[in-house]
Amino acid sequence: MPIVVVDPGAPDATVLAGAAELLQQGRLVAFPTETVYGLGAHALDPAAVQRIYAAKGRPAFNPLIVHVADIASARAITREWPEAAEKLARTFWPGPLTLVLPRQSSVPAEVSAGLDSVAVRVPAHPIALALLRAARVPVAAPSANRSTQVSPTTARHVEKGLGDRVDLILDGGETDVGIESTVVDLTQTPPVILRPGAITREELERALGGAVLIAWTAPRGDEARPSPGMMERHYAPNARVVLVDAGDHASADDVARRARARGERVGVIDFGSLTSDRYDDHITMRRNAAAYARGLYSALHALDDAGCAVIIVERVPAESSWDGVRDRLSRAAH
Repeated sequence: MPIVVVDPGAPDATVLAGAAELLQQGRLVAFPTETVYGLGAHALDPAAVQRIYAAKGRPAFNPLIVHVADIASARAITREWPEAAEKLARTFWPGPLTLVLPRQSSVPAEVSAGLDSVAVRVPAHPIALALLRAARVPVAAPSANRSTQVSPTTARHVEKGLGDRVDLILDGGETDVGIESTVVDLTQTPPVILRPGAITREELERALGGAVLIAWTAPRGDEARPSPGMMERHYAPNARVVLVDAGDHASADDVARRARARGERVGVIDFGSLTSDRYDDHITMRRNAAAYARGLYSALHALDDAGCAVIIVERVPAESSWDGVRDRLSRAAH
């Protein structure tokens, strides 16, 4: 599978035209968004959508997000466009916000796990936007990795996870946000956050001038999810992730001691407060939610690559700005 480097500051029109042609033909193209790398396919082509599921090993009950170039394109694939959608789209698009709305019949049921809704967003990455404009079709694009594994924030992560399952990888460097988009369900009143991300509940409520709820429960088993990111185990490295309370040296040391007794390599992700000679690899993160999110998946990939069997992670602060990171860590540790 070819990897082509594309300059985000001046995307090569010839390269993008070739990638757009692959999408129009029903092929798979991985490309950077501001959140993570996406595995793109023509969203209105059921066979192309099925290729995404096959490449990722993704269960059919887990829907996809459709990426479009602008608000008009989003309205074209939704059956209803309420005032709340207009407010949120004009405030946060292009950006890391996905809206769940009733879908048009032109959107295949495969995209939405058989539900009558579609998740849609306009990404804020110059390569993603240029590709969408060149393709002139909506593009379904979940994260470009095997199902439940750590999402990719570089082209190398995509190559490592999917290999020749992808027809083309556009390498635009490391992504900026680092975790997946916030997902808001607008088929309910008041709106409901189905997956937290960089855009917080408070920001959404300010834009809407009203309350936004959080989905505390999710479907289980093979029941269709209304949004990606609602599976119990998700965003997980090959290593076992163990969460410990902030500064809890005793618990972290006990986990490391038991792992080392089994001959396992131990990695740690913390804020610099956990110390032990039992740790083989140690990554210290900034106590800033945006910076932590930007580096989280790279840290998990790095510790996996180092051969860690156990990764001890210090719990993050309880503030709402950390909701997206906290969600990813809790699912990785499930």
